[in-house]
Amino acid sequence: MKETKKYVESRQLHIEDFVRESKVELEDSGKVPSISSTSDREQNDRNVYTSNLLKKVINRDNMEEAVKRVMKNKGSHGVDGLTTDELQSYLEENGRKLQQSLLDGTYEPLPVRRVEIPKDNGKKRLLGIPTVVDRVVQQSIAQVLNPIFEKTFSDNSFGFRPGRSAHGALIRSQEYMNEGYKWLVDIDLASYFDTVNHDKLIGLIYKEVKDISTISLIRKYLNAGVMANGLVTSTNVGVPQGGNLSPLLSNIMLNELDKELTKRNLKFVRYADDCNIYVKSERAAERVMKSITKFIEGNLKLKVNADKSKVDRPWRCKFLGYSFYQTKDGIKFRVHEKSAKKFREKLKNLTNRNKVKNINYTYDKIKITVVGWINYFKLADMKSLMRNTDEWLRRRIRTCYWKQWKKISTKYKNLKKLGIPEDKAWQYANTRKSYWRTAKSPILHRSITNAKLEKAGLVSLLKIYTSKC
Repeated sequence: MKETKKYVESRQLHIEDFVRESKVELEDSGKVPSISSTSDREQNDRNVYTSNLLKKVINRDNMEEAVKRVMKNKGSHGVDGLTTDELQSYLEENGRKLQQSLLDGTYEPLPVRRVEIPKDNGKKRLLGIPTVVDRVVQQSIAQVLNPIFEKTFSDNSFGFRPGRSAHGALIRSQEYMNEGYKWLVDIDLASYFDTVNHDKLIGLIYKEVKDISTISLIRKYLNAGVMANGLVTSTNVGVPQGGNLSPLLSNIMLNELDKELTKRNLKFVRYADDCNIYVKSERAAERVMKSITKFIEGNLKLKVNADKSKVDRPWRCKFLGYSFYQTKDGIKFRVHEKSAKKFREKLKNLTNRNKVKNINYTYDKIKITVVGWINYFKLADMKSLMRNTDEWLRRRIRTCYWKQWKKISTKYKNLKKLGIPEDKAWQYANTRKSYWRTAKSPILHRSITNAKLEKAGLVSLLKIYTSKC
């Protein structure tokens, strides 16, 4: 195990001989108490607004389960440098101290580490990576709170919920369209995770959870700050993407939108912050867009991206990587062109002739990528897409072989070995055509056949797709 002294010292700065003062501002002061500059321990002493929820969070079995999930998910380190491989050893030494600090309110989360992930539009998605210990605590909280809030969530919400998936959201959308709801209100929330109002969120949590210690701990995570380039920035709004607690907090916030849409008897599907509303006419869609935008910005204190939000036909839009098309038998699924392009880019990167060193390793990586992608897009009609991609992929693999053979003598020898007559083998071994043009030649198709590629380990996208559909 690596030395974790630096980690212990960084936390010790927060866990000296004091109880952290927690500023928990809860909305609706007529029903929800406002607690300012009051320690959790003082609240416990007065036995006000407390329950045994925090004890469930720090329960040994619950925390052990959280540790297992964090270690299984791996992930990068936080600001302290502690890795998932070191987590078990660290907790063996400091587990009891961690539990006690959580119980008495002295526990202080460390800032999340800022990570920038490139998006398809050239912009960057900002992730916040908590320390592995903070991930364990967040996961412990989520495991206790999930069952409490799950029963309050809408049947039309599909993201980050047990037993639900993107496929469920897509099928529900298809059902609405086949019922005649063929106008779409596509609402895009501007930087949703970065703009969540903390006071609003805490107030919503309090409606179901009357445990001030647990709420205070959640507040600490919201206010833990972000470290980027060695500098820590405070976080007064937003929920960092990357934390184990963030998906649940996101659903708690947007459940208010679900309730409003349900109250209005609207047909909708929500997956995380991606919400589609289905209506029967363009006029109705425009009306819904205007009124729901007003609700989101006024009641939820979130910002709707007017440039990306739109009223349109569903088959002209992208939803969870899919699109739709109309047939005489109803609405069907297809892969959105952007998703197909992104998939090809992945395969293109894997089969870069200048990077491929071990062809068997390449075949394994291709298989993992292809199987995962088809499992997700198997709802779509895509026989022709798979067939065309197969042909393109085989051609790229042939360029890899041609590149690896390099010397004229090697090309000549390998072509002869694969059954090409001497004169043709010599002719093509000396060709000045590009790798890409050569890969399409009859000679390489006759020598490096589809059957030989499959036997060597190259998967057929069409075969995998048809086996799953």
